[in-house]
Amino acid sequence: MRGSTELEFCETVSSGFLKTVCAFANSGTGEIRFGIADDGTVKGVADPTDACLAIESRINDSIIPVPVCSLSTDEETSVITLKVCEGLSKPYLYRADAYLRSGYATVPADRPELTRLILEGQKASFEALEASSQELTFSTLRTRLADCRNTPTPFPPHSFQDMLRSLELCSSSGKLNKAAEIFADTNELPGTEIVRYGENGSVIHDRQILEHMSVLEQYDQSLQIFRQHYSCERTKGSFRETMQMIPESAFCEALTNALMHRAWDVNAPVSIAMHPDSIVITSPGGLPEGMGKEDLIKGGLSVSRNRITGNIFFRLRLAERFGTGITRINESYGQSQIRPGFDAMENAVRITLPVIMP
Repeated sequence: MRGSTELEFCETVSSGFLKTVCAFANSGTGEIRFGIADDGTVKGVADPTDACLAIESRINDSIIPVPVCSLSTDEETSVITLKVCEGLSKPYLYRADAYLRSGYATVPADRPELTRLILEGQKASFEALEASSQELTFSTLRTRLADCRNTPTPFPPHSFQDMLRSLELCSSSGKLNKAAEIFADTNELPGTEIVRYGENGSVIHDRQILEHMSVLEQYDQSLQIFRQHYSCERTKGSFRETMQMIPESAFCEALTNALMHRAWDVNAPVSIAMHPDSIVITSPGGLPEGMGKEDLIKGGLSVSRNRITGNIFFRLRLAERFGTGITRINESYGQSQIRPGFDAMENAVRITLPVIMP
């Protein structure tokens, strides 16, 4: 028996447990069991009543704000269980530092993680923060919206300002937010890196960095590069037809997911690694809260990290709202024995699209 993400053992009541209390309050309900060694051996606590008083006192004196906790004692083993509930008033701090659970360990929150905790505590999101500049332009977004309205007529200034409000890209007072930066013609947010490899990973044929541009321009340029390198022509009788080495619909779905759900506060690009036998798309930030790896693989569950961005992708007909992306990627491979791969790591989500024809 050993600890887990939601469980930790402490043989004695020492100050070290307070970091874990802080971590559970910040990142998910969990339990600490006192009187159990790291290897799972039950030792018990010498005086459970005094120990419970000491635990409660240390939490109240050391963690700000005080999290919701409960204590219980097993009378037979003298093991004390401290249950710590995930809190609503994040971040919870121990000695001015925030902590999170990472696998079996308790670790300090880095700067982006601390920012997310603060936003959670304020019931806000990265997208809702005020934009770094209020002098943003949106020619690419204007064009895409006009295309969806089936009219080439650009929006008058007052009408487009109303459209920005309806898209939640600005407040009622007209202040642009971070979501607006994502769709602006120029910005300082991380972009997309495309690397085209040779037969082995040590050979790089081409590298392109798509940055300081609208996420829609990143999408369009990535799709253009995909079509350039993963389409071929095949002669059939007296006709020549264009064939897709990787289903274009699968690439579009995977690319949309990566751009739409990425963590924009992580200073890393969406990575598109183009190999002769596959494309690997990696999106920084891991899975959104409330979604597990099994949910990713099965599909059908839609949990959006960036709600405003997701809604705009939907209105531009680049995405569905109902978590069908993974299902559609799988369906695009039809009856092929070669299947796409999906992997969720702590800080990234990766989709592998294999080539299904030479």
